[in-house]
Amino acid sequence: MTLTFYWYPQCGTCKKAKKWLEDQHVSYEAIHIVENPPTKEELLTLIENSGLEPKKFFNTSGKKYRELGMKDKVKDATLEQMVTWLSSDGMLIKRPIVTDGNKVTVGFKEATFADIWK
Repeated sequence: MTLTFYWYPQCGTCKKAKKWLEDQHVSYEAIHIVENPPTKEELLTLIENSGLEPKKFFNTSGKKYRELGMKDKVKDATLEQMVTWLSSDGMLIKRPIVTDGNKVTVGFKEATFADIWK
């Protein structure tokens, strides 16, 4: 099984997740989330498969999120609006996102990765 690993190479959390996957010998295809952000359709699938609220896909600690005032916008946004914003700028997306086409993780917690990707 090869995972899809959406990441940003300068992101410390992404580097930790990548190292964990490599240490566990988990094969993955790395996709630069800023150069190639997921499409609206891909995001809808990721959100649905993750079981998480769409808001959980936003990088709330990111500079871009704050600059664009996303905190207030996301509160009352529709799913369609959220996936439009996320697909338009990879820096708005919480990372890394890892998926096998069915399961999805957002962010990196070693225990979660061990449960889901080992």
